[in-house]
Amino acid sequence: MVEVSAERNSWVPATAGGADGPTIAESLGGRLGIVESGLPAIAYVTAYTATGQDATLSAAIALAIGVALAIARLARRQTVRYALSGLAGVALAAFIVSRTGRAEDFFLPGLLMNAGYALAYLISILVGWPLLGVFVGAITGQGMSWRDDPEQVRAYSRASWIWVAMFLLRLAVQLPLYLAGAVVALGVARVAMGAPLFAIAAWLSWLLLRPPPEPEPEPA
Repeated sequence: MVEVSAERNSWVPATAGGADGPTIAESLGGRLGIVESGLPAIAYVTAYTATGQDATLSAAIALAIGVALAIARLARRQTVRYALSGLAGVALAAFIVSRTGRAEDFFLPGLLMNAGYALAYLISILVGWPLLGVFVGAITGQGMSWRDDPEQVRAYSRASWIWVAMFLLRLAVQLPLYLAGAVVALGVARVAMGAPLFAIAAWLSWLLLRPPPEPEPEPA
């Protein structure tokens, strides 16, 4: 989710980059992670168009791209966390397409994941355990200590609404395309609303969670 700084205000995401923490690109897994988030979908739509709408073959090509990206991380001795998570999604999508024969089903796991995350974030806000705080606490090692500070709880709740909105926006655009069987348009929307929309949500979260600037001392 969102990377965070380990400084005094360790609960504040450092997604905007700088000395305190990683950049937004790094929170997405670096440049290769951004490629991994969109390339299989691009390959699927491209192959689907070029092969005369052969969904099964297109899914196999997308899966091969996912495997190649995972191997590239291994060859560069980088973490495969991002690649393996993406590869699992592509593998599941390819399996579903091979069973149903419906080209739009390649995007079904992503739609279900967005719906699940939107619901999870919403419930977490309503019960007073905003999910963004849980993720940040786990990443920083802070645990659930932020729960003792009502100000942090409110801040995490406000920021978590951003992620609810992001996941719901993806569904609002992509679900009608899925139901209409508009595979090419769905692929374009999937890529356009993937890493770019995540980066915007991360930046907005950082704006909400960053501490206010310390007042400058009065001149003598």
